[in-house]
Amino acid sequence: MTIQTAKLSDPAVRAFVTAVNAHDREGFMQLLAPGATMSDDGSDRDLAEWIEDEIFATHGHMEVDNESSGGRALVARYSNDTWGEMRTRWSFVVADDGRITRFETGQA
Repeated sequence: MTIQTAKLSDPAVRAFVTAVNAHDREGFMQLLAPGATMSDDGSDRDLAEWIEDEIFATHGHMEVDNESSGGRALVARYSNDTWGEMRTRWSFVVADDGRITRFETGQA
């Protein structure tokens, strides 16, 4: 069963999913701490390039199936115009100021 985005526990993660699904690049970028990093399937990637290719240029969308670790770990059905839909896992590191310093994703 899908968890409504508004009901996700962690405010930063909730804002991340909201921005992805709204295709709100500006809002998304404001969620990231300076120097934020990410990895996809265990490999670190260029954050700006990955965001463009996997989210904004390809209409990325997340349907969250479950959350754990206080809302900082998700299993979601992620879809975009390149890959279609796949089951993915996401984990987030959130700084004291509420911004995301790192996220990791990959196939679940």
